[in-house]
Amino acid sequence: MRTKIKEYRAKYGFTQADLAMRVGARRETISFLEKGEYNPSLKLAVKIAQQFNVSVEELFIFEDSDFE
Repeated sequence: MRTKIKEYRAKYGFTQADLAMRVGARRETISFLEKGEYNPSLKLAVKIAQQFNVSVEELFIFEDSDFE
């Protein structure tokens, strides 16, 4: 899975810590998400997408290998 979190954070001027605070997560979680090393819960994915006024599908890009 790839994400556009880092790009949207830059657009909105958020640090990882800012975003983490807004969605009730740890900064490390945001870092792992950005690196594709962590799959978020649906609740967290929705919260992050809401911060940027985009859909979950816009923010998280799933690849075929993610479903194997």
